[in-house]
Amino acid sequence: MKQERQRLVRLRRLEKIRAIARQTAAVEAAQAESTLSKLRDVSERTHRMTQDYGSRRGMNDAAALHQVGRFLDGLRAIHRTAEGDASRARSIADAKQKILAEAERRRAAIEDRADRQERAIARAAEMPSLSGRKRSGTGLE
Repeated sequence: MKQERQRLVRLRRLEKIRAIARQTAAVEAAQAESTLSKLRDVSERTHRMTQDYGSRRGMNDAAALHQVGRFLDGLRAIHRTAEGDASRARSIADAKQKILAEAERRRAAIEDRADRQERAIARAAEMPSLSGRKRSGTGLE
């Protein structure tokens, strides 16, 4: 009985450790999703800016046209970089979500084992019913 209680204590301790690991994984997944969102925003903004500046036609001379062209080239480079960064961030965010799911499965498995152990201890602690014995004699007595 003592050994069973010690096992339950160990399982509950392990459950707490797994809950902390799950919480850490959740924070990391949230940070990865936030980074992904920010990079998507940068990519979308630079794309819109590129479209806006690309549609301008009111250049007075070749120098102005050249300056806008260089600016557009810079914006396109920023957009490509942001797209690549967003793609990598998406991969990282997906990996963090998988880690979070695995951490939750591990925590739930330990919780189930601890609950079963607790029920087993409770069943063992119950006193056996004495009324289950066969009576002797007849029902008329």
